[in-house]
Amino acid sequence: MLQVGVIGTGMIGQDHIRRMTSVLAGVRVTAVADVDTAVAASVGARVGAPAFESGEALIADPSVDAVVVCSWGPTHEQYVLAAIAAGKPVFCEKPLATTQEACLRILEAEAAHGSRLVQVGYMRRYDASYRALKSVLATGQIGAPLMMHCAHRNASVPGFYEKEMAITDTAVHEIDMVRWMFDDEITAVRVLTPRRSSLGGDLQDPLMLLFELSSGVLVDVETSVNIRYGYDIRGEIVGEEGTAALGSLSPVHVRRAGLSADPVPADWRERFLAAYDVEFQEWIDALRSGGRPVGPSAWDGYAAAVVSDAGVLALRSGERVPVVLAERPKLYGMEVAA
Repeated sequence: MLQVGVIGTGMIGQDHIRRMTSVLAGVRVTAVADVDTAVAASVGARVGAPAFESGEALIADPSVDAVVVCSWGPTHEQYVLAAIAAGKPVFCEKPLATTQEACLRILEAEAAHGSRLVQVGYMRRYDASYRALKSVLATGQIGAPLMMHCAHRNASVPGFYEKEMAITDTAVHEIDMVRWMFDDEITAVRVLTPRRSSLGGDLQDPLMLLFELSSGVLVDVETSVNIRYGYDIRGEIVGEEGTAALGSLSPVHVRRAGLSADPVPADWRERFLAAYDVEFQEWIDALRSGGRPVGPSAWDGYAAAVVSDAGVLALRSGERVPVVLAERPKLYGMEVAA
């Protein structure tokens, strides 16, 4: 039984605790911590896990075999580094860290440790539809890929959402997915700004991002974060001999009053609920069988940060911005394909 400590008991932390205590096998939550100690104590009491005064204290405790970090983004670096120093596997919700420099410090610490401990929470890789799309691509049914069209649409976003977050918080999922889908790195980014939606307030919404891959494949990503009708994720690959696209996820198709309709998810939790379950179960199974994570690595978290920063610069400048990655440590090999 894998004994896990969870740092961060907000919405996503509580959902992962629910997942590990009620849905998944081979795992037990044995410790929790949060900057709001009262919330941590309440959440811990519900699952029989003590609340620790700090994330570092949780990591150091012998009752914790592995760590899940769901705290505020700027704290991720300190907890991931503490887990590496303790030699404990750590699952970190995105972002790995909030700056490229912080991500590089994590890479250096893990490389010095000598084996992988870090996995980053990019759940698109665990979604059944995306996995099926990658499988079609791998079989060569549609020939060599030439382009991919993506859309990431939210019904609305909270008031603290800023225009750069359309890249750093929203499109970052497509950034990781694209690297994984094509086993390739993004080499340049452009950002176009269409007519602004009146529903977005002061936001520049929507955006159109264009990624260049080292293979020559081009990927466009539409982000529309105030589109009202629901949460809609789309993806279509154009190959030399055909196309392949994400299919409808609806279990029922309704025809009524002259309309033919599929329900649209309300938000990301509804759309990717099963992907989160698969992601965590595979992480748990990997640690129990081999002792190390095999999903998105610290290198993947770093690469996503670099591409996101290039996208923000492209948004501000209106220019094409090259993506310049540091030399990949030997520990990670071709981790983009993992």
